Amino acid sequence: MMVREPVVAGRFYESHADTCRAHLDQLLCPAIPDPSSQAPFLTPLDSGVTRWIGGLVPHAGWSYSGAITAKVFRAIAAGHVPHTVVLFGGVHRCAGRQAAMFVGGEWETPLGRAKVDDRLAERLLGHTNLIVDDAYAHEDEHSIEVQIPFVQHVFPDAKILPIMVPPIPNAHEVGEAVARTVEAYQYDVVVIGTTDLTHYGPAYGFTPHGRGAVGHRWAREINDRRFIDLVIEMRSTDVVAEAALSHNACSAGAVAATLRAVMALGATTARLLAHTSSSEVAAGRGEDHDNSVGYAGVVFG
Repeated sequence: MMVREPVVAGRFYESHADTCRAHLDQLLCPAIPDPSSQAPFLTPLDSGVTRWIGGLVPHAGWSYSGAITAKVFRAIAAGHVPHTVVLFGGVHRCAGRQAAMFVGGEWETPLGRAKVDDRLAERLLGHTNLIVDDAYAHEDEHSIEVQIPFVQHVFPDAKILPIMVPPIPNAHEVGEAVARTVEAYQYDVVVIGTTDLTHYGPAYGFTPHGRGAVGHRWAREINDRRFIDLVIEMRSTDVVAEAALSHNACSAGAVAATLRAVMALGATTARLLAHTSSSEVAAGRGEDHDNSVGYAGVVFG
């Protein structure tokens, strides 16, 4: 049996079960948001939607973006306990030009092992040639890994289906193929996609509005918002091109797949729960960072 071992435990999140679980409890507590985050949380429940079927989360270290991820998981869990969580992740290291799925086995985290829904995976491979069986593509990729402990903590009985989606023009078709298979076999799923937003600063070679606070403000208020607006409008065929043009999302393929999947599964509404950046979080801790990365949490229903 294939077991995918954690590669960012101890860096992006805690490596010991007790401290990992305690941090998740802190992040997920609705009355006590993570004190390290200055995210301007918004009210998600004024849209009339009682069951969110999917979400979009960041994938940075929990001390920066975990509170936003928790906001999304908490909103979904309030009305839905799925059999399987489909996870669309970004592609930061693997050079493949096709979506890569971890088809069978388990993902290990400090909280134990999450089982892959191998039956759904096999059925999906039988329904499309857009996705390949490639567990090794997931070896060094962190974008899905940082979500797994949230799944284990919030949906302890759920299986997972991890799929990495590169920013290719037909990335949205990957999401459509997943939704078709889910509906054909009547699976009860939640869809979670992930991306971080504008990577701004000298470390990223992207400073069109100078270094420091002015540039960070532009990245958050203008550049991030261009991408977020497309997500809220659920424009699945436009997000990959927008990210390539404006450098405002690192995992646009995963976003395109997420949008098309939730739309095909019946979502008509998108709600922004929170939007912040690493420089804002750092400022709330009295730190000054020359670089900044944007984070947003969105739910779909």
